[in-house]
Amino acid sequence: MRLVLAVSLDGRLAPPEGGAAQLGGPGDRRMLEEALAWADGCLIGAETLRRHRTTCLIRDPDLLEARRAADRSPQPVAVVVSGSGRWPQDLPFFDQPLRRWWLQGEPAASRSPVPAPGFERCLPLQDWEQAIAALADAGLKRLVLLGGAHLAQELLASSLVHELQLTLVPVVLGGGHTWLPVAGTGQPPGAWRLLEQRPLLAGELLLRYVRAPG
Repeated sequence: MRLVLAVSLDGRLAPPEGGAAQLGGPGDRRMLEEALAWADGCLIGAETLRRHRTTCLIRDPDLLEARRAADRSPQPVAVVVSGSGRWPQDLPFFDQPLRRWWLQGEPAASRSPVPAPGFERCLPLQDWEQAIAALADAGLKRLVLLGGAHLAQELLASSLVHELQLTLVPVVLGGGHTWLPVAGTGQPPGAWRLLEQRPLLAGELLLRYVRAPG
């Protein structure tokens, strides 16, 4: 699984007042689309979906053609992680040209599972190792994680994220909207090895790390 994010120099995803992240320029967008073109599916937290209202799509013609030539769908499957399945049905996400799956965590004790119109498939989330194995069995072996922070924390702590793709954007935002919660993930020193660093447009820098063996 590859975690893909654009972050400020001080590790923020959004300005102090919050709202949808608006970081990253054309260079970062290309790196994001390359990651999506590699993937079979992308994981999205329910709160991230509610805030952004859509998910990212591959737009570049060469990437779309490469997927077509490989007999793959134009877009990776969007896998939304939610316990309740409660989100506005007028989200533009439901009009985007892609397949939608629901990875259903345990609902709140006082609620019953809610049917989710607009999703072609629902898979149970009992624990993360089971869920990732179930997605792989269903054909989604290469996964991109697009957020949010608590979802990233859980998957990193479970050692299920094997690659970090971070675009550093030359702004300093401040505030509390970091890309991981304060509690962190307990990652030891030396857990990650630098795979690639690449300057992008507008002073942005791509950093890719892979999990170190052991």
